[in-house]
Amino acid sequence: MFDKNILTLASQVLEAARNRSMLVVTAESCTGGLISGALTEIPGSSDVVDRGFVTYSNEAKNQMLGVSTESLHRFGAVSSAVAKEMAYGALVNSRSDVSVAVTGVAGPGGGTPEKPVGLVWIGVARQGEAPYAHEFHFGNIGRDKIRQATVANALRLLKSAITD
Repeated sequence: MFDKNILTLASQVLEAARNRSMLVVTAESCTGGLISGALTEIPGSSDVVDRGFVTYSNEAKNQMLGVSTESLHRFGAVSSAVAKEMAYGALVNSRSDVSVAVTGVAGPGGGTPEKPVGLVWIGVARQGEAPYAHEFHFGNIGRDKIRQATVANALRLLKSAITD
């Protein structure tokens, strides 16, 4: 299901969090639960993974994570603002110390000139710190490859947030 690179990254995230007694939460839109799936593919992950939110619709982002309707209307679901609010909302609605959130256009449709297929925002938040987001342009490389690239980069950012 997951390639060796993703499973290695997931193991590294779990080890880093375990070494720091940290809990992790995910908030996913375009990946539909693949990040939490990669983490929980590793035996023993239950001591690190608190929970995961799959918030595919704007309503779910608002209801489950507290993403503001103003941000959704003003910036759109695929934006820095929404990725940061998703990451923050995941922390607030869990027992976790660190979160990762993803929102993007996985395709094959749904892209626009301003937000093309392959655009993904990944938000990260730690307790007591301001959330931040990174923008990725994977290009129109196919839905599966966009989602896999998003999972890999989300795990890298999550590991950095834990170890920094």
